[in-house]
Amino acid sequence: MADEPLVLGIETSCDETGVGIVRGTTLLADAVASSVDEHARFGGVVPEVASRAHLEAMVPTIERALKEAGVSARDLDGIAVTAGPGLAGALLVGVSAAKAYAYALGKPLYGVNHLASHICVDQLEHGPLPEPTMALLVSGGHSSLLLSADITSDVRPLGATIDDAAGEAFDKIARVLNLGFPGGPVIDRYAREGDPAAIAFPRGLTGPRDPAYDFSFSGLKTAVARWIEAKRAAGEEVPVRDVSASFQEAVVDVLTRKAVRACKDEGVDHLMIGGGVAANSRLRALAQERCEAAGIRLRVPRPKLCTDNGAMVAALGAEMVARNRAASDWDLSADSSLPVTDPHVPGAAHSHDHVHETARENLYT
Repeated sequence: MADEPLVLGIETSCDETGVGIVRGTTLLADAVASSVDEHARFGGVVPEVASRAHLEAMVPTIERALKEAGVSARDLDGIAVTAGPGLAGALLVGVSAAKAYAYALGKPLYGVNHLASHICVDQLEHGPLPEPTMALLVSGGHSSLLLSADITSDVRPLGATIDDAAGEAFDKIARVLNLGFPGGPVIDRYAREGDPAAIAFPRGLTGPRDPAYDFSFSGLKTAVARWIEAKRAAGEEVPVRDVSASFQEAVVDVLTRKAVRACKDEGVDHLMIGGGVAANSRLRALAQERCEAAGIRLRVPRPKLCTDNGAMVAALGAEMVARNRAASDWDLSADSSLPVTDPHVPGAAHSHDHVHETARENLYT
């Protein structure tokens, strides 16, 4: 255990300030400071509010994680941070903090990809990832099918959303139903008491000529909103539970159907699901049902590890250290559209090592 890399990870891609510490594939600390309540009155995440909240929460959250893990910052073997994709201003706060800590401590810095981190976090719960790994990532900003032969260097996108992501659709329908923000958890709760077959909402991009692995939830969102508006215009009561259940079923039906198809087509006998929407109870149940029927092993982290967190960033950072991947340079920048094909942002090895030697000389001699 002591020989495994000890890494601190910082996640600030959206509205969660997450700091995690892992040793190898063992989770030692997972501290999160959420600003979701500050965004609720706006009905969605406000980038400037998120950035300011990260600034206020960063140092206390890092100190809380170190205390929870029972380690000193000087014990760390590296510091990992989400370099993208995400909100530019929010990412900059995390990247700046990671640079400051890495420079002061003389530790290597790893700028990593948010989406690859969502895949790698499953190692903290179910052990090393199979290679290749088929991953379905579903969140407020992303709905993607990814095939990873090596989580540190080789992630291939098979399909993605062409408009609204699944989590975004949940938020928008919750707003139409006056259920508040965020929409995913509340719709999941109401749907448990509703009939998923009550209303026949459309399944986007499921026709024979449609892209096999891409997703579209904009049409579904519009269909649900118009159905609700028609009920209200007629003076009828909107059956919130049935609408929630039927909408949710339309989303998870498409997600699981395409994910299982991708596994079969690529000859992969397992499926990993991550991202905030992976906490949805119906998605988990239907995925389990369809994977069992197809002879596919399902891997889904516990709900807390599905949402944005620092543990997932630390997990990918630890894998970078363990596989001797090149650390990032001090000119590492936030990239709001960092492609998933770049699991991390490596730098020039010689310049990076020189900078860290300079940091050690300044601080420790």
